[in-house]
Amino acid sequence: MSLADASHYMRISSPRTPQVHLIESARGGHLFVADGSRLFDADASLFASYRSAIEGGSEAIEALLRQAGLVERPFIDDMPLAPPPLRALSLAIAQKCNLGCTYCYAQQGEFGGIARNMELTEAHRAVDLLVARAEPGARLNLAFLGGEPLVNRKVLRAATLHALEQAGRRGAKITFSITTNGTLLTEDDGRFFEEHGFAVTVSVDGPREVHDAQRPFKGGSGSFDTVMKRVAPLLKVQQRMQVSARVTVTPHNLSLRRTLDTFVAAGFHSVGFSPMLSAPTAAGEMQSGDLELMLGEMIDCGREYERASRSRRRYPFANMVNAMREIHRGTHRPYPCGAGAGYLGVSAEGELSACHRFVGDKEGAMGSLDDGVDTSRQADWLAARHVHRQEPCRSCWARYLCGGGCHHEVIRRGRPACDYIRGWLHYCLEAYLRLSSEPETMGRDLAGMAHG
Repeated sequence: MSLADASHYMRISSPRTPQVHLIESARGGHLFVADGSRLFDADASLFASYRSAIEGGSEAIEALLRQAGLVERPFIDDMPLAPPPLRALSLAIAQKCNLGCTYCYAQQGEFGGIARNMELTEAHRAVDLLVARAEPGARLNLAFLGGEPLVNRKVLRAATLHALEQAGRRGAKITFSITTNGTLLTEDDGRFFEEHGFAVTVSVDGPREVHDAQRPFKGGSGSFDTVMKRVAPLLKVQQRMQVSARVTVTPHNLSLRRTLDTFVAAGFHSVGFSPMLSAPTAAGEMQSGDLELMLGEMIDCGREYERASRSRRRYPFANMVNAMREIHRGTHRPYPCGAGAGYLGVSAEGELSACHRFVGDKEGAMGSLDDGVDTSRQADWLAARHVHRQEPCRSCWARYLCGGGCHHEVIRRGRPACDYIRGWLHYCLEAYLRLSSEPETMGRDLAGMAHG
């Protein structure tokens, strides 16, 4: 049934016009207006008019939107974002790793170079760059990645304390996050992360046999038992700290519902899935058939989320929670994320890049700690990566929810996942309509989303 569902959603979410998308539910017809990501109910007559207008092309749709007063100054125009203040940094504090994941974008943690740790002086300089121009009340984030960041635990902790001190002096608020493979976690790490309210993301790809096949130690032995043993103490004490599971989906671990239920039962604060779309060796990359299977599995997980919501049961499926939040807010954006804008990555050597995935990659070079942010390069990046400059984005109704897709993946491989993304978003819009018809359920879910 899940594959049939996927085929259905891929078909009905296919773009017919860039301005609008039509949705039918048990409540009737609905109109999603791309400009501003606005969702409206439409009676049978109006819905039929829009359906007919789609056949007539963009001018007919434009006329109907004008008649309804829905054509104003666009929420998003063609002007690229001006380089904004720096608000988030990720530090590649250890460009080395103890795992041998087959699909690793960081090429076994070393980004194609020599294995190295970030020196404390470089970490402090990075923190100072982040905090230096923050105005009182600014919200900052410092993320630790690798490789495996806990290889360089001493610098991680010292940089955290330095960031707290410097942000405090500026009157800014700073939060922390770490993405780890989990194999080096200790109870003392848990205490440190809890004290400082870290968002801890553990990369784990499924139950034991699935995870071990994709994320072995470099010697070839499985890592699942080690990860779960090491993460268990953190799951027990998390309050200020939130420990989430991030699952990279390849053609070999597509049983998503089983994986989700496994990690929800283990006590993770949330569980999210991300398809492997671009790998240095192409190993594990998702093809069109794999993405169709993944969509069916995602919808199965989403339906369980809907059932859980109605029965007042927590079901922390991160992809669904995030989609409900963004639809409710009317999220509309010309970029998929803050990469190259308010967020930059820092290599162990102090080179700045558009994000953590561009460490060591000239495509995303953004300056250095020695020379500062290259604002000219940043402006060129923001102009070139704007969703209005991307094809086939300009013709897609989902462009402002999607933002055009991960910059790194698009530059490396193009956009193989558009049908998957649109199908998922169409399902999520339907689910939002269903849940919003039950105000008590939706209100409770949104309160939980705000907390998360």
